[in-house]
Amino acid sequence: MKAVLIASVVSLVVALFGTPMFIKYLVRQGYGQFIRDDGPTSHHTKRGTPTMGGAVIIAATLIAYAAAHLLTWSAPTASGILVLLLMTGLGAVGFADDYIKISKQRSLGLRSHQKLIGQTAVGVIFAVLALQFPNEALRTPASTHISFARDLPLDLAFAGPALGIVLFVLWANLMIAGTSNGVNLTDGLDGLATGASVMVFAAYVLISIWQFNQNCQTTPGIACYDVRDPIDLSVVAAAGMGACFGFLWWNASPAKIFMGDTGSLALGGALSGLAILTRTELLIVILGGLFVVITLSVIIQVASFKTTGKRVFRMAPLQHHFELLGWQEVTIVIRFWIIAGLFVALGLGLFYAEWVVGA
Repeated sequence: MKAVLIASVVSLVVALFGTPMFIKYLVRQGYGQFIRDDGPTSHHTKRGTPTMGGAVIIAATLIAYAAAHLLTWSAPTASGILVLLLMTGLGAVGFADDYIKISKQRSLGLRSHQKLIGQTAVGVIFAVLALQFPNEALRTPASTHISFARDLPLDLAFAGPALGIVLFVLWANLMIAGTSNGVNLTDGLDGLATGASVMVFAAYVLISIWQFNQNCQTTPGIACYDVRDPIDLSVVAAAGMGACFGFLWWNASPAKIFMGDTGSLALGGALSGLAILTRTELLIVILGGLFVVITLSVIIQVASFKTTGKRVFRMAPLQHHFELLGWQEVTIVIRFWIIAGLFVALGLGLFYAEWVVGA
């Protein structure tokens, strides 16, 4: 438990004091955000705001994870390293996207297929490795079972181990792409995605600690959790939570820095990795409900326009619809944070209710 506290404090401090130093560096280099011409006109004042701030979130998370293990003299686990690998890998894809925007001086970076290839490559590596590294009890970080609050009876390896691995890789990549793009779409207003991510990370701190206390390896029972490294996953979640908290100080309206795709893809990757390795794959749909709603708004808008020629919303993603209705940016962010919090509370409630029923 000491490692969880250390990770959250170290990441908070690193992000809080490291972000302004990174802002100064970006300003000297002229690395400013370019704004979509077809976006809300109120966003044009944000042109030139430093971007790629997600690099600070990634660095703070990695430093905090290392510090937690060094100060508690404990070894890192395969599960923790895999989530950080996924987070950093997707952050690198996002960094490439952000850098192209800056260097080419345009609002579009990587082409959609290029970004998808990068996300898929990172996702495949993560998924394949997640089924390796069995511990003494022969438990691997991930499982070929579909999970909600724990593994469900549905096993992707129903037709054999080889097919199970292939189906799991596809399933994991679907989750990773969906979550990372969901956070990316949410990152349209100052502090919106950062604040929502704080809440979901906090939920995974609680979930992982609960799984550690009720783990099948140490506390066998009917309702125990068959998770390989729950306490180390809580360290990763705490590091991500603290990093987002510290970054939010500078990312809140009016933002002094944007996380860019570097941050949004990395955060989505970390959350999907936590969901897969804590065996809560379907629960992330509820815990990250705000990301889901915003993603659905884009899907609905595109589907409606292509089939009927009409738009359901004034602009997608959903937050921009409310901007065009006249809502102030801070009002939208706070109200969306409330919605994100309600989704997290619902998800945690369902997680605990499943344990109560199972026990």
